Amino acid sequence: MRVLVTGGSGFIGQALTRALTQRGDQVVILSRQPGKVPAMTGVVTVDRLQAISGKVDAVVNLAGAPIVDKRWSESRKQLLRASRIDLTRDLVSWMQTRDVPPAVLVSGSAIGYYGSHQDEVLDENAPVAAGFPHELCNAWEQAALVAESASTRVCLVRTGVVLGPGGALTKMLPPYRLGLGGPIGDGQQWMSWIHLDDEVGAILYLLDNPSLRGPFNLTAPEPVTNEEFCQTLGKVLKRPAAFRMPAFVMRLLLGEASELLLEGQRVVPVHLNSAGYAFKYRTLEPALKAVIKT
Repeated sequence: MRVLVTGGSGFIGQALTRALTQRGDQVVILSRQPGKVPAMTGVVTVDRLQAISGKVDAVVNLAGAPIVDKRWSESRKQLLRASRIDLTRDLVSWMQTRDVPPAVLVSGSAIGYYGSHQDEVLDENAPVAAGFPHELCNAWEQAALVAESASTRVCLVRTGVVLGPGGALTKMLPPYRLGLGGPIGDGQQWMSWIHLDDEVGAILYLLDNPSLRGPFNLTAPEPVTNEEFCQTLGKVLKRPAAFRMPAFVMRLLLGEASELLLEGQRVVPVHLNSAGYAFKYRTLEPALKAVIKT
């Protein structure tokens, strides 16, 4: 299979590319910065869609600027929209011009689609809460769904916090190793996480099963509160995790974007489970141990 991956230079994209090439697939990576894409056998990197020649069997759309590293000024919001929605629209338009359209588009989204919730358990059909995260993810998904046709199926992957070398843990580990880690705010907000191996495994599963389409929550079956996450991480590192970050500090640092850290979603992967995907890491402690020893 020949697979086009957007965002292939990113954390998830690089792991997916390795998995695809290891099983014998060919990969074309679309990247605005081709020089940052590691050289790999069986991988071609382009900086524009028009440079792609030959048949493409499948597309995985993972492109998007980081969402929680800066305050959401209006200019930042516009960048977040452009890097997701505009790129997806361009990608779908390109797919529709192909003589033989790709058979499947697996397109990125996030559990921010649901907005902020308290303790409600959220499956793929759960109600949403208004706000910028939902607005962004919904428009992103709608742009991808334009590709749905008799020739192309579309899978939307609503990803939670991805745990793996180089991911969300990168900024967390240094203070935890010093014994300075701990919950954010009251720690009761839910964290829906997934190990990188399962993020990649689920994407491959969606690529390989032609009966699957629609939204899929890419989260482990057992979400945890922020408090439980922090205590488990401290346990794995054999360090205390009692240094609580006050909510007002996060609001001062990130403004509106602090919503993603102070409020949460208790998301479960009902559609993946129903489709028969077998998670490698269903619970948090083994997942953290696997990442930290890597």
